[in-house]
Amino acid sequence: MPSHPASPEVTEPSAWSILRRLAIYLGRYKARVAVSLLALLVAAIATLTMPVAFRYLVDLGFASPATAASDQSSISSANVDVIFIGLFALATVLAISTAVRFYCVSWLGERITADLRSDVYSQVLRQDPQFFETLKTGEVLSRLSSDTTLIQSLVGTSISLGLRNTLLFIGSLFMMLYTDLRLAAIIVGLLLVVVLPILFFGRKVRKLSRTSQDKLADTGAMAGETLNAMQIVQAYGREPLESMKYKEATDLAFVAAINRNKSRSLLTAMAIVLVFGAIVLVLWLGANAVIEGSLSAGLLTQFIMYAVIVGGSAATMAEVFGDVQRAVGATTRLVELLDAEPAIQSQLAVVGNSTAVDPNEPLSSAGASVSFEQVSFNYPSRPDELSLNNVSFEAKPGETVAIVGPSGAGKSTVLQVLLRFYDPQTGVIRLNGTPLPELDLKTLRESIGLVSQDSVIFSANALENIRYGRLDATDEEVYAAAASAQADPFIRKLPDGYSTYLGERGTRLSGGQRQRISIARALIKNPPLLLLDEATSALDAESEHKVQVALESAMAGRTTLVIAHRLATIKNADRIIVLDQGSIVETGSHAELSQSNGVYASLAAMQFSAS
Repeated sequence: MPSHPASPEVTEPSAWSILRRLAIYLGRYKARVAVSLLALLVAAIATLTMPVAFRYLVDLGFASPATAASDQSSISSANVDVIFIGLFALATVLAISTAVRFYCVSWLGERITADLRSDVYSQVLRQDPQFFETLKTGEVLSRLSSDTTLIQSLVGTSISLGLRNTLLFIGSLFMMLYTDLRLAAIIVGLLLVVVLPILFFGRKVRKLSRTSQDKLADTGAMAGETLNAMQIVQAYGREPLESMKYKEATDLAFVAAINRNKSRSLLTAMAIVLVFGAIVLVLWLGANAVIEGSLSAGLLTQFIMYAVIVGGSAATMAEVFGDVQRAVGATTRLVELLDAEPAIQSQLAVVGNSTAVDPNEPLSSAGASVSFEQVSFNYPSRPDELSLNNVSFEAKPGETVAIVGPSGAGKSTVLQVLLRFYDPQTGVIRLNGTPLPELDLKTLRESIGLVSQDSVIFSANALENIRYGRLDATDEEVYAAAASAQADPFIRKLPDGYSTYLGERGTRLSGGQRQRISIARALIKNPPLLLLDEATSALDAESEHKVQVALESAMAGRTTLVIAHRLATIKNADRIIVLDQGSIVETGSHAELSQSNGVYASLAAMQFSAS
């Protein structure tokens, strides 16, 4: 079974294990990471050198005349100039290294975000329909947008700040120990006490961040679902209802975000108070040491500057820690998608079956044999309801087999399992004598042309929508397929002909026009097996006749399975299979079944008498 997301029994992965997954992406760009780390190190060294320069300025350059006269190490004004020049040089080095670091880490953030989005999207495209029964497409889109944005912030900003302030924190602590061991030891002891509450609240921030992202994803899923059904929403006047539902979802997301920010604010405030409280205590001790003469003013200045760096670094690290915990929550959701494995896989890929068909060997375009052998199947969402019950039939190469029956009889399910969107619980389906699991999925699906009752039009022009069936098709082949599907005349009347953008989901076309584009897409594929699921359902009588003629020409010499409610369109089928409640109840030609007293005869009587 696939490792689909959001299973409550799954143990929450640790933050470090999640961050290691991001490290894999960083490893792709080692040179850029190395430059970033070098610039980071140079900037940290420049920053840590400045307090030493200020110490000499205070002790030797800014000392009182009396003190300077009595001090053997007093320096001239020229030497003071050298120190100031040195300070400016340090500032220049700091500026350049900071700019290089910022550019490199920003580049890494953008690049890794793009890579991660691409990998997640590619993995989602491999999933079977069962995956989307438990995860809405809006949820996936939210993870691809808002979650990856958090990771971009983490890689492009937070990690760099965290490393920089960690270096400054460690370097300043070392210099404080070097400056005055007693005072530094007190600060170190106090800081160790500070770390424990920061870690505790950091884990809480991570959990709240995950909840906040989930609530935000819910709003995206709800908006996507509503916008895709705008005509129904407006036709029923349900705009106020949908607005209210969306407001409730956004309010829940707001509450979750506020709870997260409260914890982050508390974490930051706690870190600043505890760290600077420790620093103030130690500086009070240092000031008394200067008064007593056991510590120079310059050394105290140096110590203060390092203490300020330690305090600022600790506060920033606490802030970064909150960002990391938030990003870890987002990364966890993306890793769930990256790790999700489809339930439908080629047996060749799973076990290396040597008897499986060569995945690079296409099936013959002259037709294909299909056989169902005692196939039973139920959808995962309806485990107690058999959609197919012990179904057995065969379609020989070049035959046209029609499948009819009342709504819910299992007609479309036959095509679903034949395309391996699902696998049956029992029984075997064979294509050209080979069980479907032993066929490479790409080989299987490239051998099948599908025209569904819900014609899908992509946000592209007419030419590219038809060419989607075979990407290497020439323009002339596209025109020929469109002509066969009776689509060429209306396409040429569009503002830009075949280059006309058809709008999202084909909004610029009528239902019949969208269906003919879909039929042309299947025809250009020229597959040995053609599946027609209510292929003419959206056409008017005139268009239906034209397309039916085109389909009959396309079906010649290839195996075709036709699902139809309109029995007039399948009167010439070689064989008609009647399904009822998932079982085959009748099989025969139109003439044979019409003379019986079964389900088909009843359907035929209603339709033909009405016409």
